[in-house]
Amino acid sequence: MAIPVAPFGARLRRTRRMADELGAPLGRKKRDTPRFAALNAGAGWRRLPLARIGFGIVALVLAGAVGRILFVNDPQGGWPSSTVPINSTVNNNTVAGQLAAPGKPTPAATITAGPEVPVPQVMDGAAQAPAAGTATRPGQGSQPDKQGIIPDLAEETKDGPIPRVSNTGQTPFASYARPAGAATGSGKPMLAIVVTGLGLNEAGTMDAISRLPAEVDLAFAPYGKSLDRTVAASRAAGHEMLLETPMEPFDYPDTDPGPQTLLTGQAPRSNLDKLYWLMARFGGYVGLINHTGARFTASAADFSPIMEELGTRGLGYLDDGTSNRSVAAQLAQTNKVPFGRGDAVLDTNPARAPILAALDALAAKAVSNGGAIGVISALPVSIAAVAEWAQTADTHGVVLVPASALMK
Repeated sequence: MAIPVAPFGARLRRTRRMADELGAPLGRKKRDTPRFAALNAGAGWRRLPLARIGFGIVALVLAGAVGRILFVNDPQGGWPSSTVPINSTVNNNTVAGQLAAPGKPTPAATITAGPEVPVPQVMDGAAQAPAAGTATRPGQGSQPDKQGIIPDLAEETKDGPIPRVSNTGQTPFASYARPAGAATGSGKPMLAIVVTGLGLNEAGTMDAISRLPAEVDLAFAPYGKSLDRTVAASRAAGHEMLLETPMEPFDYPDTDPGPQTLLTGQAPRSNLDKLYWLMARFGGYVGLINHTGARFTASAADFSPIMEELGTRGLGYLDDGTSNRSVAAQLAQTNKVPFGRGDAVLDTNPARAPILAALDALAAKAVSNGGAIGVISALPVSIAAVAEWAQTADTHGVVLVPASALMK
């Protein structure tokens, strides 16, 4: 069988090509053969700098936006807008038409002001009331409501209404005080008696209200469950009332005056929040009297914000006189708070004879000093002794008056 042999010329060219490839230096890219050159010619677009072209387009767009912002004053550019005429063809405003009419003089405008509301002027703890006939703000009354609270003298809080000075300068101290009547002009020494601890026992409180003369002050503790009834009965009987306020004693908490006790070392806001809660228990009182509180009343830093609040709200303060360290008198004078101090605790010995003797001694002090205040608890024996002694008070050369008459 004959084996086909390539022509000699073809073999010679193949041999030379192989020799050229083997003899080429290392690292030199060999030239494309005609077959591969055609393929590479079709893929030439892949060698274009596409990233540079893209960055160039973005740069042109940004440059155009910046140029528009800098050189074109149209902040609403691109937003849809329309023009609406605001001139009305209907003459709805006759006053404006008269003013705008050509050739017509401008009419004079008349302004009518409402009645002037005077600003309270606080002097000696009581804001001076306006003259008779001065108008008050509409919608507020000056007559007591069902709870005996004058709406003009009440400020609503989260705990309930608390006393305040009215817009016309009327104060709770002056409004809720029992008038002393002819007693202040009689020239006789004045004697006031304050009964504390009322409201905790409803039956005992009602008995005290019915037995004691109306000139005797009643101080209610803020914790009674029937304060609405007992306070209303006291008010109906004509008694002047005080709010008994728990304050920190030296042996606190061994002696605990009760919830919401005003404490030393507390932030003023904390004690004021407690005070608001206490003041909201009932209404119609002329001021506060301390329940214990020897430590608190001796601390000017803690007591001062409380006394300042009483001055702002037009309330009085009565110190029961049990602590010689109390700074209440100085603070009351600084804050224009009507103030009084008890001259004696009448039932340190809670029996009839010692209480009657203490009342006689208090009357003698009133004759000597022109006035005196006695403080006594709501024990049944104490109530009975005061009721008995009051019937013969004039024989001791004194006249019974509410405590507010002796509070300066």
